[in-house]
Amino acid sequence: MADSKVGSMLPEGNFKVTGADKADLNLPADLKGGWSLIYFYPKDDTPGCTKQACGYRDQIADFDQIGLKVYGVSLDDEASHTAFQDKFSLNFPLIVDSEKVLSEALGVYGEQTWNDQTFMGLSRDSFLIDPDGKVAYEWRKVNPTETVGETLDKAKSMMG
Repeated sequence: MADSKVGSMLPEGNFKVTGADKADLNLPADLKGGWSLIYFYPKDDTPGCTKQACGYRDQIADFDQIGLKVYGVSLDDEASHTAFQDKFSLNFPLIVDSEKVLSEALGVYGEQTWNDQTFMGLSRDSFLIDPDGKVAYEWRKVNPTETVGETLDKAKSMMG
């Protein structure tokens, strides 16, 4: 398991974002002043990643109600993210991390095992980011269907 990143600042960087806010996202500056949830997933339009993304899509009003912005992150490019968002009507931004800046800084990129095969990729991890741009809480190797409720409940308790 990766070392805990709780208390760490998000790495500085300029990231492409897809969705309604299609623009660049400068971290950590653009997240300061509010709470955010950044969740990592292995690949656009795959079964587990789709379940997870659709779970956030279906509960985005609950996250909006408490003032928590949700961002999905994978190594896929902008075209792949846009197709994924369009296909499943995802109503939150996806961050392109093809250079692995964010995923390596948060200990998400590394050796993974799936179906008895080992490869380099992203683990399914989530991070609650406080208004200062620091990691307030982390979830490692989450279940794609259970994580949405878990992250919402924890965020509610930590945000007051």
